[in-house]
Amino acid sequence: MSTIVILAAIGAFIWAIFIFIILRLKQTPEAQLRKRLNEMIDQAEESRAPKLKKNVTPTTVKVKDGVPEIEDEQRVAFYDRVIKPIIRAIEEHMQKLTPTAIKEQIEDKIFRAGKLGAWSVSRLATCWCLSIAIFTVGAMILIQIRPNLNPAQQALVLALGIIMGAGIPFAVLNSKIRERQRKIRKQLPEFLDMLCVSVQAGLSFDGAVSKMIKRMKGPLIDEFSRMQQDVALGMTHQYALTTLAKRCDLEEIYLFTTSIIQAEKLGTSMTRTLKTQADNMRDRHRQWVKTEAMKAPVKILFPMILFIFPSMFVVLLFPAMYTLMQNLGNR
Repeated sequence: MSTIVILAAIGAFIWAIFIFIILRLKQTPEAQLRKRLNEMIDQAEESRAPKLKKNVTPTTVKVKDGVPEIEDEQRVAFYDRVIKPIIRAIEEHMQKLTPTAIKEQIEDKIFRAGKLGAWSVSRLATCWCLSIAIFTVGAMILIQIRPNLNPAQQALVLALGIIMGAGIPFAVLNSKIRERQRKIRKQLPEFLDMLCVSVQAGLSFDGAVSKMIKRMKGPLIDEFSRMQQDVALGMTHQYALTTLAKRCDLEEIYLFTTSIIQAEKLGTSMTRTLKTQADNMRDRHRQWVKTEAMKAPVKILFPMILFIFPSMFVVLLFPAMYTLMQNLGNR
């Protein structure tokens, strides 16, 4: 048992160093610039937000059977009194164990998933550490259950447990990012068509975007709403559009924002630019739908082999085989 624990500790330490080095090499100054920009935006929002006076609820004291009872209308819930401090303490300890490169990578994933204010980096880092610990313990339990494994197989099982524990949280984040990108890509042609019609009717680009924000919903609308908030806080139009494209991380959004920035710089017609982009995005969306439709036969092949073909073989071949076995038995 002690040998297994030592091997687990060594494997986890080596894997953590490996992940730290890889993510450190991939780290670019854009993440630091993005982090600094978001901190400046949050500070500006806090300074401009009106300070609300907190209403203090009076506390009354009642005497029952000679024992004073305190009644407070704003009683603290059990979750806030007990559970939340425990979770906060666990997050603080786990955050110390998480490498800085992992935190920056998680922050970048949250940024691209559009959950920068909703998801906490410390909480996701805690989930990453707990995932590694759980899968490592599971691998050790599997090694104890199967004592006939040789040391090489034990080391392989342990390494697979550590790799799965470290990779599953990032796989979930990547899945969320892909799902969000799919929704944005699906909503973009309709948004551009409505935006083009609004600008042709006489509205400015910002006015048309404001109308779309009030009438439509979705991740793309949320991104444009955040872009307008950034512009209202003092960010330039060009930088707000560039940041929007980085958050969405889609080729179609990059093309759209680049064309809008060039139209503003060169002073060309915004209506013509939006019409061209709407037609282009409609064609690109049609090609994307055709590509996804062509992938359907390949994706359905494995479910057919595993579930449909065996039942068909049973229905078609079983009567013939049963008749053949009866004829051979009679002979």
